[in-house]
This record gives sequence, structure tokens and C-alpha cells, in this order.
Amino acid sequence: MNLVTLLPFIVLIGAMFLMTRSAKKKQQQAAQMRDHMTAGTGVRTIGGMYATVKEIGDDTVTLEVAPGVHAIYAKNAIGAVLEDDEYNRIVHGISTPEDTPVVPDDASSLTDGEAPKLDLGKKDEPKGDDEPKDGKTDGEPGSK
Repeated sequence: MNLVTLLPFIVLIGAMFLMTRSAKKKQQQAAQMRDHMTAGTGVRTIGGMYATVKEIGDDTVTLEVAPGVHAIYAKNAIGAVLEDDEYNRIVHGISTPEDTPVVPDDASSLTDGEAPKLDLGKKDEPKGDDEPKDGKTDGEPGSK
């Protein structure tokens, strides 16, 4: 056999090696993340549910999914271990003051200085004679 016929097999084996190597790295990172779980930390499962860790076993984790509601999950079902700030922001809606933009209650604080007041009321018509200027009344010919 010559080198040209073996080249496709060598390339295929090399690609398989690189793919399995990256998959092993991801598995090791996930296992390391799960090892850093402690009771009281917030987690997200692979199904997208947020919960708090109550107990950690060998292969299982007891999660509190609601106050007083506990569920047992496999450790492999934990998708992410969250920081306390991120967990509180997502689950409880509590944000830090740096994250919250300051929004004024009204538009008056957006203008510089004192803006002139606008009078939006209906203006009264000038009072005067009810006679038309040309001296003709409605019933006369030539009136409008």
C-alpha cells in the first residue's frame, strides 16, 4: 500500500481524535463545576429549572424547587452552578444598584433650567359688536 491510499484514513483518525479530545475537556469542566456545588447555591438544570441545592449525595442532588418543595435529581442533570447575584436576579428579580438604570419619574427633570409654561386652554373670542363689518345681516342679499 502506498501513502496516497492511507492518507484519507489518517485524516479521518486525526479528526476523530480532535473531536473526542474536545468532548473530554467539556465533560471534565462540567464535572469540575458539579464538584464545586455546595448546599445553598443556586443551580439551573439541563431542563431550564432554577433551584437551590439542599443536599449533595454521591450521584444525586436534592434541590429545593419552591419553598418547602424538594426534588431529587441526578448530578448530571445540573446544567450550571450560578453565582448568588445572578441567581437572585433571575429567580427573585433582585438586582444590584449598578445594574439598575436611573429613570426620572417625570419629563421635567430632563429639561435644562426652567421651561416656559404653555397655556393649552381655549382662548376667548374678542367681545364686540355682533354686527358684521360690512353692515349686512344674514338675511340680506350679498351676505355670506
